[in-house]
Amino acid sequence: MMRDVAYAQSEAQRMLNLLLTPEHEVPAAEREKIEQETVENFVNHINKGWLKYRKSMTEAGDYASVEWTGQGSILTDTRGREFIDILGGFGLYSAGIRHPKIVAAAKAQLDRSPQYSQEMLDPLRAHLGKVLAHLLPGDIQYGFFINSGTEAVDGAMKLAKLYTGKAGFISTERAFHGKTLGPLTLMGKAMYREPLLPLLGNVRHVPYGDAAAVEKAIVSAHQVGDGIAAMIAEPIQGEAGAIIPPDDYWPKLREICDKYGVLLIADEVQTGLGRTGTLFGVDHWNVTPDIICLGKALGGGVIPCSGFFASKKVWECMEPNPFMHSTTTGGNPIACAAALAYINVMLEEDLPRQAREKGEYIVSKLEGLKAKYPQVLKEVRGKGLLIGMDFPTDEMGWQVASGMFTRRVLTAGTFINAKSIRIEPALTIGYDLIDEMLVRLEDVFKSIAREQ
Repeated sequence: MMRDVAYAQSEAQRMLNLLLTPEHEVPAAEREKIEQETVENFVNHINKGWLKYRKSMTEAGDYASVEWTGQGSILTDTRGREFIDILGGFGLYSAGIRHPKIVAAAKAQLDRSPQYSQEMLDPLRAHLGKVLAHLLPGDIQYGFFINSGTEAVDGAMKLAKLYTGKAGFISTERAFHGKTLGPLTLMGKAMYREPLLPLLGNVRHVPYGDAAAVEKAIVSAHQVGDGIAAMIAEPIQGEAGAIIPPDDYWPKLREICDKYGVLLIADEVQTGLGRTGTLFGVDHWNVTPDIICLGKALGGGVIPCSGFFASKKVWECMEPNPFMHSTTTGGNPIACAAALAYINVMLEEDLPRQAREKGEYIVSKLEGLKAKYPQVLKEVRGKGLLIGMDFPTDEMGWQVASGMFTRRVLTAGTFINAKSIRIEPALTIGYDLIDEMLVRLEDVFKSIAREQ
């Protein structure tokens, strides 16, 4: 493929013209062309491996299902087919797709300034920091904003090392903290780590939910002279399939970390901001971590926004040289406007309560399906609208996910545990859509049971 500047410009302009065309005026032929070109462009310019894993390719029939529009908990493809979204962008769409108040805030800031100068003080980033300081657990007061969850974990790791002067970390088996090199070291699944070894040194993994194993690992590290900067864990393991720890786990982690001078990091990228039925996942156990990571829902599903936050005591190590950690686009004005709007929507519409009540409703219905189809649904668990369903085999998990897609419901397995499928919809999803999703899910279970 050779450079062709004129062609590149004409193609950019063609797609921009399409974006500027009112939705109802886009002809069917143009939509079909987009379907074909999207597949070709993935093959030639993104990664053709993606197509093999996309149900929109393997289950859509004789054409690819290409995402086109969305609102609330409904996504529509280029053919006008509507899908109930219970995947929620893996926790991104806590307020639903295109919540009007969040979109309006982002548009309003776009009309003022899309980015900051890097020299003048930017008010929205500072204001978002103040708002979060009054929402976060305990005495957490300072923060740094970036664009993705893995960047938040990376920043938390740097902060822990800078504050403690130590290099080691304790993580958990089946953990998911992101896929950049630092968080990948903390990852709890071999298939993502092995091809890239060696990663960071002095990282120990222990079983999730086992506080005694954490203490044993810290003691062992100290005995051989390996300093441990922090213990990191998800309040509820999301990618592992909504794994809930014992009720004494987080209180014990806090006690152990205090005992040995180790920082406690809570990765709330997926569990934070209402998802599990409380403002933050650690609120279920009334524990304040030293550092907390946020992402996904923070940008309201409109603009990427994430961050890591800590107490004044921990954060002071960043003050002598604030350029120890910096970003060009993180915490930009549009992202901060969207984040402020999401927080306002979350509190105004009481999304944590909605998550709690709807989660209890779904789990009760799933327990009924488990009793009817024990050969299909093995286990149900969750808090709020982070719900995991376990199936006997990886293959059956795929059957359920693909069966739901053919019935126009979006869901997926997890990166860590292919036997698990999450129900993780918008916290605003209506009970009518929940009930319809459950009807379609039972139809999938019936189909699989007949094949057994």
